[in-house]
Formats: sequence, structure tokens, C-alpha cells
Amino acid sequence: MKGTDLALLRDEDLELLLNEIFISHGYDFTNYARASLKRRITRIMVIDRLPSFAELYYRVKSDENYIPHIIRQLTVNVTEMFRDPHTFKVLREEVLPVLATHPFIRIWHAGCSTGEEVYSMAILLEEANLLHKALIYATDINAHVIENIKRGIFPMQHMKNYSENYILSGGRRDFSKYYTAKYEWAKFDDKLKERMIVATHNLVSDRSFNEFQLICCRNVLIYFDKELQDKVLTLFDDSLDKLGFLVLGSKENIRFTSVASNYRQMENKEKIWRKMR
Repeated sequence: MKGTDLALLRDEDLELLLNEIFISHGYDFTNYARASLKRRITRIMVIDRLPSFAELYYRVKSDENYIPHIIRQLTVNVTEMFRDPHTFKVLREEVLPVLATHPFIRIWHAGCSTGEEVYSMAILLEEANLLHKALIYATDINAHVIENIKRGIFPMQHMKNYSENYILSGGRRDFSKYYTAKYEWAKFDDKLKERMIVATHNLVSDRSFNEFQLICCRNVLIYFDKELQDKVLTLFDDSLDKLGFLVLGSKENIRFTSVASNYRQMENKEKIWRKMR
């Protein structure tokens, strides 16, 4: 099956598959962007060498062990440490000093994938001497990827890029002090994950579970349609303290959403908003 066969995945086939996944397994992808879902499902068929949609549908319907694989592929997100370094620079210089005035800090990384940005936040907090009075909640729908957060192990080949991002974010220490190199892997200091709570959470169906001073959800909303974006942003609004901060991805915005009037954007070029009411 070639990449040009994307159009062969019919809309009715997609709806049939999403309905089966939801009814049988409780994962609701019905409000995800259709073009993105088609690309990912087509990719699954290529990877798994499935000759037809009928074969894929049969596997989903009859093989319980196949579902975790499907969920991993449909929810995979590209991430890296200190991604968009200037955003982390603003967090370091303007947001954390405000959070420092709180007796205790709760931060939610929603849709955190394998946790690179969660560890980036822990490093920011450590350097601001705030990690000891903070909890970082790291959640994702994909139970497989969040296991990596508990291990704190990332590919060594990425460390040079992550170190450069760290420096651009305002970091002044030797980035390698935060991890131990073991062959092809970098094992991050256990001290960083001591303040992390890792759990599965479905932004589509699960409710608010705490009150936070900072919520980060970067490059997740771009996969949702307008209705689901509004639903998730309302969930974040319900979960965020007054004067708390919301951080989104570079291509995401709260303009023209149901919660927009509650927020003020911190800087024109950064996707960081502060809740004003």
C-alpha cells in the first residue's frame, strides 16, 4: 500500500473503524481531524502489511492484543526537550517567578507523550529552586508511552540537540549533569522524576482532577476538530486557578474559542496565556 493510496480509505470505512474502537474499547477518536487520522491509519496498514481495510477492521474487531498497538500509532506525537526554546525561556524568566509566590505549585502536562517536555519542566523548576514544592502531573491517553517517563531514559543521539535547546532557553549549566550516559541511552537523574505523577488521562472523555497553576498541552489540539478543541479548552479552564498559565503549541490558539475572553496572551509571539477571570 503506497502513500498515494490515502484516498482509497473511504470516509465510511474510517467512521466504521472509529465506531468499533469506541464501542469495543472506549477510545473516542470521532472528533480528531479526519485528514490526520487517515494518514495514520494508512501508515498502520503499511507498517503491518495489511492488504486491505477489511483486514485491519477484522484485526481491530477480533484481536484484543492489537488495540494497544493501534492506540500507540493513532496518538503518537513528535516531541523533544525544550522544544521551541524561547517558550521555555519565557517560562523560566516570567512564569516561574510568579509561580514561586505560591506555597505549592501544581503543573499539568496534558498529552505529554514520552515525557521530554515534562523533564524539561522539572529541570526549569530545579534551577529555580522550586522543584521541592512542585508536583508535575504527566498524563497521556497512551499508557505505553508514559511508561518511559517513569524510566527517565531517552536516546543518547538526541542529547546534543536537547543541549542546544536548553542553552537557547536560558540554561547556564552543563546539560550533561542531568543525565548519565549508558551506551546508546541517557538516564536522567531520579531526583527529577520524584516530583512527577504519571497517569493515563483521556482529554476527550475524562474530567478535571485537580487545580493547577500551570497547564501545558503542546501540539495536541492541532489533531482535534473545533468542537473537541473547545471541549478540551473548557476542561483546562475548569482545571486552572485564577491567574494561572496555559501553554499551547506553536500552531495552536485560543482565539475564537469559548474560553478566549477569560485569558490574556502574555506575548505576541509566544503561545502562553494567563487566566484573568
